[in-house]
Amino acid sequence: MNSTQIGLGMAALGRPEYININPTDQRDKSEEAFYRETLRVLDEAYRLGVRYFDTAASYGKGETFLLKWHQKRQHPDVIFGSKWGYTYTANWELGYDGKHEVKEHSLEKLEEQWSYSQKLCPALGVYHIHSATLASGVLENSKVLEKLAAIKRTTGVQIGLSSSGPAQQEVLEKAMDIAIDDTPLFDTFQVTFNVLEQATCALLKYAQKNGVKVLIKEAMANGRIFPNDHYPHYKPTYSYLSSLADKYQVGIDAIALRFCMDKIGPAYVLSGASSIPQLTANLKASTFKLTTTELDKLSALSVDSTGYWDERSLLKWN
Repeated sequence: MNSTQIGLGMAALGRPEYININPTDQRDKSEEAFYRETLRVLDEAYRLGVRYFDTAASYGKGETFLLKWHQKRQHPDVIFGSKWGYTYTANWELGYDGKHEVKEHSLEKLEEQWSYSQKLCPALGVYHIHSATLASGVLENSKVLEKLAAIKRTTGVQIGLSSSGPAQQEVLEKAMDIAIDDTPLFDTFQVTFNVLEQATCALLKYAQKNGVKVLIKEAMANGRIFPNDHYPHYKPTYSYLSSLADKYQVGIDAIALRFCMDKIGPAYVLSGASSIPQLTANLKASTFKLTTTELDKLSALSVDSTGYWDERSLLKWN
């Protein structure tokens, strides 16, 4: 349909709990069971044509599971992405009461996490700053930026950043101006974009025209695109998404992914599937294309960015 590929994000595969509005996950949440299921999902994803796999140092055992899978399968055509800057602190404790992830965008944290992430090379294609913000100061930290440039120069790994929050636009604008030795540092942006949160649309298209590869994450808005009585203000959105799902004989998840594919045309849009049925449903997004009218109607469903992120901040880990 277009050049966008669906990649597999591992946020829900490498740790037993993640931010979502659906608390009905009945999986065996032991580390051993998660590892076995992750291998099954990775195998099926590869069989179905997925070639980009996205993880992070803070996704629990995400990097470890991916590395073990790669060592077992030795697929020559896979590309991995990982991220540094957060530390997973829940230590596989179910119902953990503290912060599951702690952000630290220091040179020391980069060096610590890169020492493990580099084991994914040469399949590692891109290394992201995890949720770069203006407040963390990472985009002004010359030592960090120079270290990232050195990683890029010595390994060929592309350098990127992922973004979240109402200031995504400002972060991306600042990142586009950063160069080391007259060479732009950032090759990729992994951005939260979906039917509800569309604030970065124009900037992403501008970035693409300037050679930046775009990856879309959180296309399902952490589950908020699915009908839910707790969000009555999204009733018109639910109604229209459901009508499109009926028309194309797919799930709402596939409509949400297809919207990102047709609206932005990113290099990758990430499935966050935690099971084979979810993955199979997500991949149906590649079987159809939205009409211009449908795309316009979905574009009109965007909400205020600040409100979107305020609402997201209330979601619990489960």
